[in-house]
Amino acid sequence: MKNYKLAIVGATGLVGRTALKVLEEKNLPNFEYELFCSEKSAGTEIEFLGKKYISKELTENSFDEGFDFAIFSAGSDTSKKFSPIAASKGCVVIDNSNAFRMDKDVPLVVPEVNPEKIFENKGIIANPNCSTIQAVVPLKPLDDKYKIKRVIYSTYQAVSGAGINGLEDLKNTSKGLPPKKFAHPIYNNCLPHIDVFLDDGYSKEEHKMINETRKILNRPDLKVTATTVRVPVENSHSESINVEFENDFELEDVINLLKNSPGIIVADDLSNNVYPLAADVSGHDEVFVGRIRRDFSVPYGLNLWVVADNIRKGAASNAIQILEKMI
Repeated sequence: MKNYKLAIVGATGLVGRTALKVLEEKNLPNFEYELFCSEKSAGTEIEFLGKKYISKELTENSFDEGFDFAIFSAGSDTSKKFSPIAASKGCVVIDNSNAFRMDKDVPLVVPEVNPEKIFENKGIIANPNCSTIQAVVPLKPLDDKYKIKRVIYSTYQAVSGAGINGLEDLKNTSKGLPPKKFAHPIYNNCLPHIDVFLDDGYSKEEHKMINETRKILNRPDLKVTATTVRVPVENSHSESINVEFENDFELEDVINLLKNSPGIIVADDLSNNVYPLAADVSGHDEVFVGRIRRDFSVPYGLNLWVVADNIRKGAASNAIQILEKMI
């Protein structure tokens, strides 16, 4: 069996540390690891797989020693600079940032949805935005069977999506301290403001969901709109997804289709108050779907409530699933 060498870039951050946790759970055979971080975090000692690793500063020469794969979770600027260097030295980069997602030459991959795209890479594979990943997992089988005409997203996104600073803001603003990460206190509040606002009034996060959904589903003209909201929840994003189809459906068939699709757990038993909850979903890699019901305002409409751990399935676990497909 081949031995593989994997670099974890951004190992000291929230997604990087979660990637290490997921790798520990999977305990992939024949892998050796190197951990990289910023100059500021260099020297950080991390316990991983029963050993102590020292996280090294990422430099232009870091990939000279020969890596098979790298998982980047260090932000767009770092990815733009160092991913092409790694790829030029024979390393396949799985990038968690926004740097390459809409690049026509870079596959944007959710393994349950478009695994075939993994092998079209030219050295870099993009991990989609966390809120997009969990949405397209149930949308893909529905699109295949009924053909989606339009999608309306309304998201309820946890503060962990903004990293450690987002979690700190929730804690600090609950004590009456001023926010540092968000524009307003997030405690006891909902902020319809994720990432920067653009000239058309949409936020960059909303554009990510719209454009990435089209690319992943290979539906460039699909009608999609989104409103993304930050809520005072530590972890796991929740989404209300309204879908209009070209073709009619039986609700029972939709439920069975979702139950039998990869990566999905249907939690939908209203008589017992069972539906996906952020608190229950944290720590899982599956996408949970519930509140499945017709939208009677259009001929072929459907409502879904979709919840997933945004740091695991929305980032770290999705990247590692891509890695597993490659080996």
